[in-house]
Amino acid sequence: MILFCDTSALIKLYLREPESDALLAEAGAASAVVVCRIAWAEAFAAIARRAREVPADSAVLDEARRRLQTHWPSYLVIEVTQPLVELAGEYADIFALRGYDSVQLAAARTAQEATAEELRFACFDARLRKAARFLGMGLAPGDRG
Repeated sequence: MILFCDTSALIKLYLREPESDALLAEAGAASAVVVCRIAWAEAFAAIARRAREVPADSAVLDEARRRLQTHWPSYLVIEVTQPLVELAGEYADIFALRGYDSVQLAAARTAQEATAEELRFACFDARLRKAARFLGMGLAPGDRG
């Protein structure tokens, strides 16, 4: 099984949040973890936002940044290309998705089509999960709607 993590899922691998344990278990069981290139910027933006909102967490957030930087080379990264953003544009229209959500979905679809292995899509947005399920992806963590 291959695990595709959008940024909301990726962050849960580095910061203790609801569903972190389940997602860590899925990542541990996966033959590969796949992310879209934009997840780097989105993850660091999310960590920076949390640092502004909860300055007392600065040590934990610094460690999360370091761990993400260390682990990033082990992830399979889907690049943002013209064909990918064209597919994302279609998905934005078809599934009524926000821009970066549609890019994440298009990246997951690209990964899904490139492998014979099952691809599970990890995210925490109901509309994005519904679109991934429609495209035949399993959902992580768990296969709830």
